[in-house]
Amino acid sequence: MRLDHSTWKEVETYLEKSDGIILPAGSIEQHGPIGLIGTDAFCAESIANGTGEQCNALVAPTLAYAPAPFNMGFPGTVSLSAETFRALAEEVLSGLLQHGFGHIYVLNAHGANLEPLNDVAGKIAGAKIQIRSWWDFEPVNMIRSELYGDWEGMHATPSEVAITQVTHRVVEHEPLAPPTKLTSDFIKAHSGDRHGPPEEHRRDFPDGRVGSHSSLAKPKDGERLLAAAIASVSADYNKFLNE
Repeated sequence: MRLDHSTWKEVETYLEKSDGIILPAGSIEQHGPIGLIGTDAFCAESIANGTGEQCNALVAPTLAYAPAPFNMGFPGTVSLSAETFRALAEEVLSGLLQHGFGHIYVLNAHGANLEPLNDVAGKIAGAKIQIRSWWDFEPVNMIRSELYGDWEGMHATPSEVAITQVTHRVVEHEPLAPPTKLTSDFIKAHSGDRHGPPEEHRRDFPDGRVGSHSSLAKPKDGERLLAAAIASVSADYNKFLNE
């Protein structure tokens, strides 16, 4: 059930039975040589839509534009400042609350969104707000680990590319050489997309992959990941709604 595909009367009827809504959040940024610019937004939206179908829940339009300044050295990336994204998220969440959505489940797919989203959730009184990233769940991570191990990396990951191969398209390409593997210290220091300025980021990761061997992605793997993510998020959403 999509909020933007509904009439106001349908939303009013829905609110008589449930005050829950799912809000996907992604980004518009490069995802390596074979990943789509909208990968994060597509992953969040497709998992949210699947969860909405399973849980009979409304799904709001995706917060697609987001902070991604480190990727502005790659054509196609559109980055908001953290301040602008924070203000946008606050107004969207406040608007949903005003109409009676008291349980707002934010399904995230972009690391740099987490800090501003958590800041906003802490400021809004009167609603329960849950923020989850689709990779937060053990069944999903077991598949990621099984399929890709350390080659999952941090950005333009084979798991997210595999999901978009199912939901959107497969980009035809020559086999990619493995990228440089990341150290545990690097992963810890750069979690939450804490990367350097765009010229430095493109210098260090010239094809856009950050330790991620994207060409390992296959549509059949994307089907498994998508199903596991929808099942996990659906269970988490129902638990949140019934708290």
